[in-house]
Amino acid sequence: MKNTHELVKEYYSAASTENDGQLATSVCCCSSHGVSRQVKEISAQLPDEILTKYYGCGSPLPDGLEGCTVLDLGCGTGRDCYVAAKLVGPSGRVIGVDMNDDQLSIAEKYHQEIADRWGFDNVEFRKGYIEDLKSAGIQDGSVDVVISNCVINLADEKQKIFSEIWRVLKNGGELYFSDIFADRRVPDEINHDPVLLGECLGGSMYVEDFRRMLYKAGWNDYRVVSCTDVPINNREIEEKVGNISYTSDTIRAVKLPDLIEDAAENYGQFIRYDGGIHEHEHSWSLDMNHTFIKGLPVSVSGNTCAMIQHTRFSRYFTVFGDRSHHFGWFEEPENCCSSEDGSEGCC
Repeated sequence: MKNTHELVKEYYSAASTENDGQLATSVCCCSSHGVSRQVKEISAQLPDEILTKYYGCGSPLPDGLEGCTVLDLGCGTGRDCYVAAKLVGPSGRVIGVDMNDDQLSIAEKYHQEIADRWGFDNVEFRKGYIEDLKSAGIQDGSVDVVISNCVINLADEKQKIFSEIWRVLKNGGELYFSDIFADRRVPDEINHDPVLLGECLGGSMYVEDFRRMLYKAGWNDYRVVSCTDVPINNREIEEKVGNISYTSDTIRAVKLPDLIEDAAENYGQFIRYDGGIHEHEHSWSLDMNHTFIKGLPVSVSGNTCAMIQHTRFSRYFTVFGDRSHHFGWFEEPENCCSSEDGSEGCC
């Protein structure tokens, strides 16, 4: 029996070289939901082959990337890498890792052309497995932001992936990725079906198991940036997956092991957005439940405050208060929601 790596390689190589980039469903075909104007404008400047043979279910390109080192897991033809390269600028760096030679060859084919277009070359592609980033030469604490677009679902050893991401991120660094999630544990017959696996339906994470994997890797809290229902648009495959509901989620998780707690705690802290984030002059959202209006101080939990104060976003905010006094559990405003255990952003 072929292992998952071989099945995925064959499926996406066939799509890239034989099927004109076409997949059997619309699940992992680059949703435009949540894509910023700037990302759309940069993407429009990329060669058609990179765009048509790239597969993804979201736009895992967070704000404030200037000067960052970005690692793209399962970079494919390099679409997000090249967009990120423009966003980080000449002082930043982008590394794309993928195991598929056919996809990487497309990414490399246009490397010099895009470098000339941007006016700088800050991208490199490495062949490797996202479960073992050491083999791709990614050092401990060397990355500011890890991104991935509809790839983690394709891997068997997801716990290893999240542990590797935790290892390579700097303190205050961010995991920001889009993927397909299921509302229940996906049965083995779906997980092992080559077509359903390649279409990002087999292998999709049950949301609660995902939360547990993050916790085991080191994250006590994560945030849902966006969540949309996934259309399959293939009657035969819809019959195979039955009543399982799938969503495309974009997730934000910050590495702050000494500050992020496993519940929303109240330290009497406020934060005020001062503006300055590109395309967000009047307001900016940390996640689906936390939007900050420019100039308006807002009461926040210790976790939310830490995700701003001790990351690259601190330069856009003013923080009031510290952790010298604790006032119990933090009760979210009515337009926010928390899970039953008091953690934030998981609803």
